[in-house]
Amino acid sequence: MRTIPIPVDVSKLQITCVKPPKPRLVSRDTGEIKRDKDGNVMYELTLLIEDEFNRMELVKVTTTPEPQITAGEEVIPVNLVGYVWEQAGRWGIAYRAASFLPATSAGYHAPAAPAAPVRTGADL
Repeated sequence: MRTIPIPVDVSKLQITCVKPPKPRLVSRDTGEIKRDKDGNVMYELTLLIEDEFNRMELVKVTTTPEPQITAGEEVIPVNLVGYVWEQAGRWGIAYRAASFLPATSAGYHAPAAPAAPVRTGADL
């Protein structure tokens, strides 16, 4: 299967780091650390992603070099892409970001929560 990067638009998402970066392992048995094609250590973060409809999902994202992010911090992934993978009849999406910025960076505004629906007599 050919892997084509799928860009992810994060402009309407609120993203929070729930597990700080740690080196990604090739094998838990050997403890071998995964490296990119340039030999750099790849780091994995677990993020909580919330959309404008308050749907949430935990997602693991890989990056290099190690980002200076702590758990609980809101972040903006830079150049976030997804890659569809398939192996032994299973499939999924692997995510990778070029880097991360704090959500407090200039020019970033967290998405506003959607307004509660107005209920009328017809709805009751």
